[in-house]
This record gives sequence, C-alpha cells and structure tokens, in this order.
Amino acid sequence: MRAAVLRNARLLVDTLPEPVPGPGEVLVRTLACGICGSDLHALKHAPRMVEAARESGLPFTLDVTRDVVMGHEFCAEVLDFGPHTERALKPGARVVSMPLAAGASGVQAIGYSNDYPGGYGELMVLSELLALEVPNGLATEHAALTEPMAVGVHAVAKARLEPGDAPLVVGCGPVGLAVIAALRLRGTEPIVAADFSPARRVLAERMGAHVVVDPARQRPIDGVPGLLHQLMRDAPREARVVVAGVCMEDDRIRPMHGINKELSLQFVLGYTPEEFAGTLAAIAEGRIPVAPLVTGRVGVDGVPGAFEALARPDTHAKILIEPWR
Repeated sequence: MRAAVLRNARLLVDTLPEPVPGPGEVLVRTLACGICGSDLHALKHAPRMVEAARESGLPFTLDVTRDVVMGHEFCAEVLDFGPHTERALKPGARVVSMPLAAGASGVQAIGYSNDYPGGYGELMVLSELLALEVPNGLATEHAALTEPMAVGVHAVAKARLEPGDAPLVVGCGPVGLAVIAALRLRGTEPIVAADFSPARRVLAERMGAHVVVDPARQRPIDGVPGLLHQLMRDAPREARVVVAGVCMEDDRIRPMHGINKELSLQFVLGYTPEEFAGTLAAIAEGRIPVAPLVTGRVGVDGVPGAFEALARPDTHAKILIEPWR
C-alpha cells in the first residue's frame, strides 16, 4: 500500500506491505484522516515524546528508528476480518475507532506504532471491539473528526464546570476549537476565546464562542514557555486551569500564585470510550458543528506539503488526508 511514512525525522511517500488483521481485528481502507497537532510535534520531537511518555509510565512502544505511519483521526471502510471476529460489521460499512490496538506486543497506539499503521496510508488494522459504525447520512469527512472533537469533550468534562462559570479558551487551534464546541454542547455561556490569528478567531465564533479576544490588544499572553505562569498570575481566585493539547516545551510556574488564589491546575489526555461514542452521536445529530474545521484535503503525496501549510495558523484549521486520491 502507499503511505506517508515518518522515517528518520522526515515525511516520505513510499509503498509498504499491506497490514494483515490478527485475531479480533478488522482490515479497513482509510477514507479520510485528519492531521493532528501532535503529529506535527512528532515530526520534530518524536524522541522527546517517547521519553516523556515512558517517564510518565505510559505503555508507549514506539521505536523512532523504525518507520511509522501516523494518523489517528480517521474514518475507514471495512474490507475483511481476522480470525476469531464477531463480524457484526459488514464489508463496506464505514467506521471510526479509538486509535488503540492490543497486539502480541501489548497495547499499541495506532498512528504512533511501528506495527499498526495509521490513517496516512491506504490500509489499517483496527480492533473489532472498538470500531463504531458511522450513522447513515453523516459525511465521511465529518465522521473523521470524531477523535479530535472527543478530546474537547473530555477536556470540558475534566473542567468540572459549575453554574456561573465563564470559560476562557486560550488558543483556537483544532484542540481549542474542539473545546469551544464541547462548551457549546453543554450550553455554557458566555464562552470567551483568545487567539492572535484573525482566521482562528473567526472559526472560534463559528464553533460557538460568544466573545473573541485578540491577545495583542487585550490582556496579551506571550505564549509558551511561560504561558501557565501568566495564566495562573492573571486568573481570578478559585479558577480552574485546564491544559489540553500537546506541549513540548518546559514551563515554570510560581506555586504561590496557585496557593494564594486556590487555583486548580488540570492536565488532560484523550477521552473515555463513552465520550468517544457520545461525540460521534453528537456530530451525527448536528449538535457539534464540524464542517467549518475542514479547510483542506490532500492525497498521500500531499502530506509533506500539508505539514508545511499547517505551520501557518492563518491558512488552515484541519487538513484531511484522503489516501484514495
């Protein structure tokens, strides 16, 4: 199969052996796969990501010296089944899935695994138990955004919102926009969003923000490193700071800011299976608007250029890879 491969810290297009489904697994054809901000980080910082994951005790088995086919935000078509499968899904069914697999070497993160290729290639192998059929009528490109939208849903759940809270979303990249959508889903208001990019501020409004702020004009935030310090310094008493998305830089905080104001600092990662399934349903029912996020589409050959384009925040929000192109 053809795929965009992370090899020696570079993205290359190559032909790879087709994956074979094992026990309890299904073979699928990738229909659409989003490029995640963590993929952009992995291109430059994969060894540091692996080191941090292992220091944190996560079962991260990625070997950065071997090929990796990234891509964990996907919608795919069922083609075939491995042994010992229930076959409740029919060939041709469209599915999404949490990007996890339990292979012979343990739990694998699809898209960050040497053994389980992600959606940057034509074919993938998924766990049958985790595959969810896409409801009829839901566009493939919208279904592919289930994974990043679920990240926002999980972050909002971890925020433990209370009556009267007025959330501020700092940074309106894909994760920030997913958080805005999740806040809107809960009926929270007012939602305030801040980003230096005019294009992203427009997207924030389309996703449900009631007020958008240009930090260059109002309460400027200089960015990382130092962002957490500034947020804690400027936050009101008893505020909750939720950190969502991948940050590769070290930061430094002043604990007395948190102590004096009794702040809560919450870091989040991923989502639960229930949140993932609920996000798919919310997108299918139109309660999470995802159409504004899709700003570009490429085939496998266009992946390296798409990474370059995503470095310019005024150009794109979410570029989808459609390997069949």
